[in-house]
Parts: sequence; structure tokens; C-alpha cells
Amino acid sequence: MKKAKRTTSSKTTPKRNVFERIQAFNHGRQAALLRLKFAKMKDDAFRFYRGTCHLFYEDWSLASTLSAPPVWICGDLHTENFGSYKGSNRLVYFDINDFDEGVLAPATFEITRLVTSIFIAAQAYSFTQSEARSLAHTYLSAYRAVLASGKAGAMERETAVGSVGDLLHTVQQRSRRTFLNERTTLSKAQTRSIVVDDGKRYRPVSENVAQRVTQCIENFGVSLGKEDFFKVIDVKQRIAGTGSLGVKRFAVLIEGNGSPHKNYLLDLKESTPSSVEPFVGKHSSALQPVWSNEAVRVVEIQHRMQFSTPALLSAIEMGRKHYILRELQPAQDKLNLALLQGKYKRFATAIRSMAELTAFAQLRSSGRQGSANADALIEFASQTAWEQDILHYAEAYTKQVHRDYEEFCAALGNV
Repeated sequence: MKKAKRTTSSKTTPKRNVFERIQAFNHGRQAALLRLKFAKMKDDAFRFYRGTCHLFYEDWSLASTLSAPPVWICGDLHTENFGSYKGSNRLVYFDINDFDEGVLAPATFEITRLVTSIFIAAQAYSFTQSEARSLAHTYLSAYRAVLASGKAGAMERETAVGSVGDLLHTVQQRSRRTFLNERTTLSKAQTRSIVVDDGKRYRPVSENVAQRVTQCIENFGVSLGKEDFFKVIDVKQRIAGTGSLGVKRFAVLIEGNGSPHKNYLLDLKESTPSSVEPFVGKHSSALQPVWSNEAVRVVEIQHRMQFSTPALLSAIEMGRKHYILRELQPAQDKLNLALLQGKYKRFATAIRSMAELTAFAQLRSSGRQGSANADALIEFASQTAWEQDILHYAEAYTKQVHRDYEEFCAALGNV
């Protein structure tokens, strides 16, 4: 095993304003997609928060972090980074679903970012400030309760409640055929191709790019002894998410278990360094493993934190760059919290589920390459001071997010 490394804080130039900091972080991304990312971030403060994970950690100043145990975190935990998917055992789960920023870090990093997102989302969904505080307390109390139990569980159709349970029952009924019909066209010759829409989801790629992606995927299939399954039918550029917009990403249609109705759609996404890692060393003594590449980091952390990962999740290389490969599934969906606007009890139930999943992931990945063991996490749960620290910090930082959002919108309007 390669020697672990200590991360150190990157230097942030004090004179840079918010817009300049965001531009610096996104330097080198595809210009057209970066414009789209900025346009989406202008929609509302919550979308802005989701697209600026780096600002959160650049600004980090929660003192009680020093006493928090190191755990594996997804790094960008917020209320929109949970969703349904079908695991390698073909059962449908609801879990944390984005690990691009994953690192070893103090437990307070993860939960404070999530609690801050509760305050921001609560405002967007018409809850009072008092209700927002109560929702944040609900999350932290449920998180502490699961951590104190020392036992990691999973959230599937039979155990999920409220809106999460409703979602899992809904996605369980979705068929691959319907899923493919929504995203592809079927010719008279019964051959599918990915739909090129108005740029919201898929865009065409050059012949050269299509050939390189095809070669990459088919070589991967050969390495697994599944040449027929990974035979590429079509390649398009994929537009998805907010924070990662601007990195190279493709949708790949493959033969799968047979054309035209048992084809598979894959997501191939370029991996980039975690925006959290440069700031971990400033606030803790956590040592990061030396991963062979960024895609391996993301995939390995996902394997550690999720109860069951999607069957095709893999780290692969293309043209000296590294990519994360995963299946796009009919069972993949996010909880639409906008439908819970003003419905406090149902919103609180969803927040409680997110808290349980956060604790499950930390317990499940405990004792791995520097992460605290279950006993240390149970001890952390027995303490109380950090809970109030997080509540006060998150509520105060929410105001900073809104100030940054207004400054960003004003600057974007002048570009």
C-alpha cells in the first residue's frame, strides 16, 4: 500500500472577490458548459450552494472540528445528493449518491455542510426560520442516535418511510424499455441512438471523440471478458448536475443483454481532484491515502460508504485521463423536495432518513485507512457540544451563502 499523505491548506488570495474565486476554481473547464453552470447557479441560492462546494471549505472556521473523529465523507453532502439506484444485488436502495469530492476528513465537515443546506433549502421551500432550526436539529439528533448504536444499516423499499418509501416503490416499477424510449430513438431497423435534444441532456460529439470513447469502453469490455455486452452503439456528450458541469462527460449506449430493449446506457465522467482535500490538513491530522488516480479514489470511497454499489461502477482510463464509469438506470432518481414545500412533517421525515444514511455510511467505512473505528464514533455521538456548534455555524454561514450569491449574480450580470 502506498504511504498516506498529509494534505495542507491551499492559499486563498484575500483580495479575490467571490466571482474571482469561482472563476479560479473552474479554470480549464469547457467554456460553453461553464456558462451553463453559471446560469444554473444564478437560479437560486440553493443551486449556487450546490455549485460552489469549494467556497464552503475555503471559508471553513468551525473550531470544534479539531476534536471530531476522522471519517470517510462524500465531501459535498447536501439535501440533493441522495437518491435511488439499483445495487449490484439488483435491489433498489436510497443512499448518498455523489462521491466526487470524497476524502478522509473530520466528521463535522460532512454534517455541517448538510445542515447548512437544510437552512438554505428551508428558505426555498417556504419554511420559517424556527422550522428550519427544528429541521436541522432533527437531522443532528437522528444522526447521533444511529452513530450511538454503532450499527450500519441500509435503506431499501421494505424499510424506507415517507417520501423516500414512496420514491422507492415508484422506481421499482420502472422498466428498462420505458427508460430507453425516453432517452433514445428507435429506427425502423430496430437500432437505437441517443436523442440529441435542445442541449438540456445530450449533445452530439465529433467523430474523433466518439471513436476514442468507443475504443475505451470496448477495451474495458474485453478486459472483463464481456465484449458483446460492451459493444458500443452510440456516444453523446452528457449534460448533468451542477458542480461538475464543465468536465468531460459522455452518455454511452451499449448492446447490453440485447437490442433493442435490453441495451444499457452508461455515464462516463472525467474525474478531478477533490475540492475538499486541500483544506483537510489545516483542520485535522487526517492522512489521505495515495490513490493511483482520482477515479480510483472516488470509486473506492463509494464502495466503502454505500451498502451496495451499482454493478458497473468502475474507474477507467482514456487518453491519459481517468474517468468514472457507471450505469444510467431506470431506478435512478432523486427525491423531489420541492413537492414537500410547506409540508413540515413529511420534510422532517425525509431529513431524518438523510441523517440515518450519513451515520450508516460513516459506520460502514469505519476503521479503514485512518478513519475512526466504531467505538470512537459512538464516543463522539455521546458528546453534545459539537451539535450546538454546528447549528450556530450553519445558520450563520447560510447568511454568508446568500451574500455570496447576490455578489455572484451582480458580477455575472456585468460580464
